[in-house]
Amino acid sequence: MGQQVFTLIEEITRKDGTKYTEIANMVMNGRAELAADRGFITEVRILQLNIPHSAHVINYEDYINARYSVPGEDMDHWEEWKKDNKIMVDFNAVLKENHIS
Repeated sequence: MGQQVFTLIEEITRKDGTKYTEIANMVMNGRAELAADRGFITEVRILQLNIPHSAHVINYEDYINARYSVPGEDMDHWEEWKKDNKIMVDFNAVLKENHIS
């Protein structure tokens, strides 16, 4: 699969009950649903659809696409995307732009 374009914000519940927010797309959301069905995570829910394709989103896409790929349907675990402090500036800006706290 080529370069991912992110279009939504979702909330993922880990197996320990803690939650985190992620910027993704419908393909990754579908993979998260599959991961929940397989017990790798507890739940995923979409918080915001059709987010604007801002410079912050583009920076985040570039960061994630350089480090991660879309898991196949045969995945055997859920990989949470790790972010460094620099990209967290863009990540948090996207959340703020979309009124997600």
